[in-house]
Amino acid sequence: MFKRSRKKIILAIMGSLVLLFAITLSVILLASYREIRQENMAMLKRHVELYYLDSETGVPAVPPDAPPDMPDTHAPEPPGRPPLDQKPDYQLSTFYSVAFGENDTVIAVDNGEKEVYSVEELIGIAKEILAGNTASGRTGALTYIVDRRPNYTLVALMDNTVSESGLNTLLRNVLIIGGAAILVMFFISLVLSKRIIRPLEENDQRQKRFISDASHELKTPVAVISTNAEMLAREIGENEWLANIRYENERMGGLVTQLLDLSRAENAEAPMEQVDFSRTVTGETLALETLAFDRGRAFRTEIEDGITLTGNRTQLTQLVSILLDNAIRHASGSEIGISLKRQGHHAVLSVVNEGDEIPQDKLEHLFDRFYRVDEARNSEGRHYGLGLSIAKAVVEKHGGSISVSCQDGKVQFTASIPIRK
Repeated sequence: MFKRSRKKIILAIMGSLVLLFAITLSVILLASYREIRQENMAMLKRHVELYYLDSETGVPAVPPDAPPDMPDTHAPEPPGRPPLDQKPDYQLSTFYSVAFGENDTVIAVDNGEKEVYSVEELIGIAKEILAGNTASGRTGALTYIVDRRPNYTLVALMDNTVSESGLNTLLRNVLIIGGAAILVMFFISLVLSKRIIRPLEENDQRQKRFISDASHELKTPVAVISTNAEMLAREIGENEWLANIRYENERMGGLVTQLLDLSRAENAEAPMEQVDFSRTVTGETLALETLAFDRGRAFRTEIEDGITLTGNRTQLTQLVSILLDNAIRHASGSEIGISLKRQGHHAVLSVVNEGDEIPQDKLEHLFDRFYRVDEARNSEGRHYGLGLSIAKAVVEKHGGSISVSCQDGKVQFTASIPIRK
């Protein structure tokens, strides 16, 4: 049990670390990409503002009446920072432009003098942008702005390859280094978890060994007391004190039997065989039908035929008996639902009964040893809070899982056992 718990703890820790790493990385990258794209768009807007097309030659030029440091028409740069067109990243950026006249005729093309894109490619990209009828945006690695002027329409583009390549490199390095760091942390956490959980495992094993040893040791005195009480009853007849001794001895015998059943379910390697689980559930339902009738209950069954699995027949019979007996004792309604279905590669047994609402904090402890929801009913009916613990041990011994839920006044126990042939 602790080995499985340790694996779950490690997986939970690693899952949390991976999730935290992914969220942190995503936030950093999204914020960085957003800031860079906003800066690129601001530079492209500045480029559009500085763009001037000579009406005589049709060649992009600086306006003839513009001063060397043409004033910016948008919001001024913060104090202490140079104008945008004087920044190194602006001066080193690559801009392209295509100007269209009437009837979408091309009157000017500027490929940035680097010829990354040919004139034909730029014209084709610009026409696609105009066809999309958007004022700004991105297409591939290019940011664009469409500026409709009185005599022509300008499609200005900026190449983002260089500005975003650093982020792509950062992403690749973070994934490599971060992945390696997570693997290292995984192995470190694996070693640490073994050291932390080992004392708990040893304590649990000692507790189980104590229960097993004590139960075996108690069998003999319980049997001796029972025999002597029987002999004494034959000599002196019925006696109030003797009856009390026999009653309490029977209770002790029942407790010892359940402790031994729990010990065997948790520790002993039970022989496995092919078990017709459908027949087992049907048989226990018929066997306990009389007990349910005496309590004013009736079974409603939906048992699928032919569900066969590899398991221990005795333990599986005990599992069904415990769940049915628990439902009979705690049901407040007149009907108990029993269902056995094949779901994928699992046999799913479900027992539902109407009952009092069980708080969530108590639901979590129903499978604990010696736990009872109603502590006032101490050992009522010779039940000591071990039945559901035994059921859980049996299910886990067969590689399955068991759970309980309480909704709308109905308590449902569900055991899922893998079908192995």
